[in-house]
Amino acid sequence: MFKPALERILNGCEDALAVVIMGFDGIIVDSVEEGLQTDLQSFAGEFSFVLNQMVKVAESLEWGALDETVINSDKFAFVVRVLSSEYFLTLVTKADGNLGKGRFLMRLALPDLRAEI
Repeated sequence: MFKPALERILNGCEDALAVVIMGFDGIIVDSVEEGLQTDLQSFAGEFSFVLNQMVKVAESLEWGALDETVINSDKFAFVVRVLSSEYFLTLVTKADGNLGKGRFLMRLALPDLRAEI
């Protein structure tokens, strides 16, 4: 049910490796991947923990609700968009991937994805 929107993001963003919808509990709802050399379930569990901490920090400092964040490492870049209080969307690209295009494609997909949740 989410695959068409996830595939549009993956195929439209150069150097995209995966697009994942997951819960803040670390469970993957749906995903598409191409060339990611990482176990997605392990990634989801660890990444959801980090994102939960970021949400708590934003709340405790009264910054408002977390909407989007970008995390870069030597090998990967991650763009995360919150879909609801329970789910978020993550784009994984190569470290030098086109994050601007990925962010744009994610923003276009948000209304459809939120309507399906």
